[in-house]
Amino acid sequence: MHLRQKILTAAAFSGALVLSALIAGGSATIIEKTSRKDVQIAMEAAGHSWVEVQTDGLQVVLLGTAPSEAERFRAVKLAGSVVEATRIVDNTDVESTEAIQAPDFSLEILRNDEGISLIGLVPATTDREKLVADLSALATDGQVADMLESADYPVPAGWQQAVDFALTSLKTLPRAKISVDPGAVWIAAITDSPAEKARIETSLARRRPADLKLKFDISAPRPVITPFTLRFLIDEVGPRFDACSADTERGRNRILAAARGAGAKGDLGCTIGMGTPSPDWARAVELSIATLSKMGAGTVTFSDADIALVANDTVDPAVFDTAVGELESNLPEVFSLKAELQKKPEAVSAAPEFTATRDAEGQVQLRGRVTDDLQRDTVESYARARFGATRVYGATRVDETLPAGWPVRTLAGIEALSQLAEGSVLVRPDLIRVTGVSGDTQASDKVARILSERLGEGARMDLKVSYDKRLDPTLNLPTGPECVARLNEVLNAQKITFEPGAATIASEGAAPLDALAKVLKDCQEFRMELGGHTDSQGGEDMNQRLSQQRAQAVLSALRDRRVLVGNITARGYGESQPIAENDTEEGREANRRIEFVLLDEKPIESDDAAASTPAAEAAEAAALAAPAEEGALDEPTDDTAPMEDAAPMEDDTPAADLPEDEGAATAEPAGADATQAEGAADPAAAGSGTDEPAADTAEAAAPDQPASDAADAALSPEAAAQDPAIEIPVAPAAQSPARPKARPADLAGPAEN
Repeated sequence: MHLRQKILTAAAFSGALVLSALIAGGSATIIEKTSRKDVQIAMEAAGHSWVEVQTDGLQVVLLGTAPSEAERFRAVKLAGSVVEATRIVDNTDVESTEAIQAPDFSLEILRNDEGISLIGLVPATTDREKLVADLSALATDGQVADMLESADYPVPAGWQQAVDFALTSLKTLPRAKISVDPGAVWIAAITDSPAEKARIETSLARRRPADLKLKFDISAPRPVITPFTLRFLIDEVGPRFDACSADTERGRNRILAAARGAGAKGDLGCTIGMGTPSPDWARAVELSIATLSKMGAGTVTFSDADIALVANDTVDPAVFDTAVGELESNLPEVFSLKAELQKKPEAVSAAPEFTATRDAEGQVQLRGRVTDDLQRDTVESYARARFGATRVYGATRVDETLPAGWPVRTLAGIEALSQLAEGSVLVRPDLIRVTGVSGDTQASDKVARILSERLGEGARMDLKVSYDKRLDPTLNLPTGPECVARLNEVLNAQKITFEPGAATIASEGAAPLDALAKVLKDCQEFRMELGGHTDSQGGEDMNQRLSQQRAQAVLSALRDRRVLVGNITARGYGESQPIAENDTEEGREANRRIEFVLLDEKPIESDDAAASTPAAEAAEAAALAAPAEEGALDEPTDDTAPMEDAAPMEDDTPAADLPEDEGAATAEPAGADATQAEGAADPAAAGSGTDEPAADTAEAAAPDQPASDAADAALSPEAAAQDPAIEIPVAPAAQSPARPKARPADLAGPAEN
């Protein structure tokens, strides 16, 4: 009985336990389902559909990827409001976001008489205290307003280079606004004169690093033109201006359009200045040019409000009368017209003449006739006052039969000659002819203005005055000997190295090639020889062929750097012209070289020199294709890295985006056929081309005033013509004066090979 009671008691406890477990399990399941459902409904209602809800006993697990950290936080907080927060297990993720973009750094520098202001956003690494301290030396009373913001982001490529260029440029610009972006600089400035404007433009273009975009707008006060002069003619050469003045940019455009309508071609220039006699100046010029065009031949000259129209004797009198009548009827009231139809010349005795010539050295000779001894003394004294007391040579004779006004004509001719660097003046009773070159873009205008003012607007004159940029003092371009000296200085400072026994330029050759390209930007009009030389190791024929191939390789590398090489002839001399003994390593090192030799001091201005001829290209390709014999020359070297190309300049930048100016820009240089006869075998100052690395690897020292993107001196405007990354105006080229052929004085090498 007792045992049975124990069994029943145990069975009762076991049943109760099982029943409790069943009840507890059912309750937990109900809680899990309820919790998951309640949280899921809350998430859907709140727009958190990305949340997946799961339960594990009393724990509520949140899964899914939140669009942002804020969304994730809101979802977890919402779940904690539906069930006990301690039951929430957050297993959610957040979408990866892209790195925050770095801000656009920019700097604007304003400088005027009140001081300097800095505005913009710069990297946090910028030393603003040093920047302000450096600019304080330039600012009036040291006033520098620092309104910069900074951001702690990496410095973008090209930023520091652009800032350095801007700060250097600011030193020469007392009134300017300079905007700096990574890799680009934009400069707007005001100067005191057109000459200063041209100097600054050229300086900016020359100092610009090759990989920096540069745009500038330099303004200068408009000159006062007195008398306000314009001269347009149509002759056997064609329609053209000898002088042109306009009062506004719109007026200039109208005048140039009228000239082109009359058949004028090429680059036409017209000076914008103050002093016009009437706001109807452009209209009067348009009507006069159209009238002369109807006649077909003659000249029209404006001197303030006086107009002289002279038709050639070939013009039909009826056409002359009709055209002049229309012009007189339509000219604005302030203008006065004097029209003349030339008569056919009759056979007469030789007309008296007076000539004055000025050569390239500045020596002036006076020849021809004068009215008396007093006029002779007056003419010579006036010339000495203009050109220098020791530079004038007089050889005139007295002729008492000379026409009235002869002394005035001769003095006007001498004054006109003073505007030329080189040229001549011929004075006759019915004509003054001025021929020559000048470094002043406005020389022709000035000559026409002088003659019109001294002799009257109806004076017959023949002007052939051209502009030579190498005579322009604002550009300070090097002469031929200076060019060769600078090129060889670069090669002396850092040698061009080649792979052993080959014509492949080693990587170390990139730096001197870049420096040579800078110098050559201002020297492309001169005929030069690029000579290759080796030491005496190896066969003589092999050495000659290898030196030719290396000279051609350097020429090709310069062409790749956008240098016009049409005037440069590559020539290999092999071992024939040593400059040191070949029995020592130092001597062989010196003999392995590249050097430049000047073939002609006279610059060549030719349209077909802008590129090498097909013959030159073919010769170069053939030379480079011929393989060198392995091991024929020199010891092996380690300089076997491939040649590094210089960073190319950009071709997609507009060539001119600035307001036109009265001639501040210069001509694009041109050169001659690359296949011209080779000359001068004597080497210039030794450069270097070697099979071994140069001992002196110092940075090539480019001159202070090299070509379009070198140090201060100048793209102008000329640089712009050469470099499309600079936005500047360009003016037409002019024929350079003849100069004697010359070579460096210290050259006395062996005869040609």
